[in-house]
Amino acid sequence: MPWKIVYIGLLLTLQSTFADTHTSLDGIAIDTSGISTPTLAESDNQRPDFRNINDAQQKKAAFFNYLLPQVRKANQAIGKERQLLFSFHDQLTQLGFLAIQQQQQLKDISKKYRHATPSSINPEDSAWVALLARVDAIPASLVLAQAANESAWGTSRFAVDANNFFGIWCYSPGCGLKPRQRSESATHEVKRYPSVGDGVGGYMLNLNTHKAYSSLRKLRMTQRDLRAPLRGPLLAEGLIAYSSRGIDYVRDIQRMILTNQLEAFSKPHSV
Repeated sequence: MPWKIVYIGLLLTLQSTFADTHTSLDGIAIDTSGISTPTLAESDNQRPDFRNINDAQQKKAAFFNYLLPQVRKANQAIGKERQLLFSFHDQLTQLGFLAIQQQQQLKDISKKYRHATPSSINPEDSAWVALLARVDAIPASLVLAQAANESAWGTSRFAVDANNFFGIWCYSPGCGLKPRQRSESATHEVKRYPSVGDGVGGYMLNLNTHKAYSSLRKLRMTQRDLRAPLRGPLLAEGLIAYSSRGIDYVRDIQRMILTNQLEAFSKPHSV
């Protein structure tokens, strides 16, 4: 696929990539009375005690209210990296070079997203397109549904004690919490994060880099080329490898998105 076609498609949809950052809780089919929407500045110290919220609707509202700002903040960070890549490519196309500092920033982003560094002299290098396919947002609807599913609405031991709402594994001794039902031959732990925000960022980086989720990234790239907004139910099709339950897990996530009307958190106001 020629670079020009891909680049134009990506560029024209960049403005809607992070539209969920302006979406409120309006329209969600849950009772949010008495629960205010938090700001990005709120810390983990203000996390609700989800285990002690007995009303299901109140628990859902508290969960989404708490986690959504963390999701938006993580997507905003990705957005800054993505915009930086676009600015580098623009400069390379117009001027034919990148400054030394820009080249280092490009290397750092490439290393973070586990991809070969695009050429700093050739804007037609296909690595530019491939890297941009990784440096992109995860729809809030998908993040919230997976977090609710994996953490049992914030009540799991891993969410409470390790700030891990997504069941992300690690393999270094002491890197996290040992699952109580882990087989004797297994060595994995459930990763411990310094904060919930770090956990959200780690989860997004996992989806954006791991080979198991390449199909999710291809689906997202297709939406970009079509100038369409990103949709959680569609990208969930790329989560077959996330759980040993395979397609049944995917369908559960899609049902959670639809039942809780989570697309309202991702739906852009304009395209």
